[in-house]
Amino acid sequence: MDFDSFTLAASTADLGEEPQARAHADCLEFRIDLADDPMAALEAYDGELPILATNRADWEGGEAEDEGRLGALSSALAYDVVEAIDVELASILEGDADGVLGAAAEADVSVVVSSHDFDATPPRPELIRTLTEAGKYGDVAKLAVTATSKADTIALLSATEQLTAHGDCVATMAMGEIGRHTRAVAPVYGSKIGYAPVDPEQATAPGQYSLETLAGLVGSLG
Repeated sequence: MDFDSFTLAASTADLGEEPQARAHADCLEFRIDLADDPMAALEAYDGELPILATNRADWEGGEAEDEGRLGALSSALAYDVVEAIDVELASILEGDADGVLGAAAEADVSVVVSSHDFDATPPRPELIRTLTEAGKYGDVAKLAVTATSKADTIALLSATEQLTAHGDCVATMAMGEIGRHTRAVAPVYGSKIGYAPVDPEQATAPGQYSLETLAGLVGSLG
């Protein structure tokens, strides 16, 4: 998957929602951890949008337990519709993700290396360090933090701009109501991926806009 320009990912656990997402999204983020039978869904998928497969760990906001989690992500690579996967930075640093990273490289599938902070926004130097570290292992370094002040959002956007100017490929957003606007504004500063639920009732992170709303906001600011 090409992340040279901004990519809007429609998050869903139901690949049958693809027709609803097609008018606004560039890809589907398929939440394997939230799906009932994800491999059967991938086998049956006949949509037009490519898939970014995510099997989010329960210790980082998802519902997947560690046992078999990365193996399932590796299995998803067998399907041509999967053009990118998401792997948590913590899994990589702990040495658990070597297999899935190797399989992704062999399959020529892009890797988004992600980190999430559901409690706060670290200081700006730490934001830069985390994104830089994530960028060593994948095609996109993704960082989602929780803003508790407007200063937090400024720090995140500033880090995004600095790394983008340096030539790094990053995706950033601040979760929660205070940081909600960053989902629309961060692409102006270089963020390469935005996320929104196909069904607004099934948001996968705090503060997400609906898919149509985010597409409109990003389009109007771009």
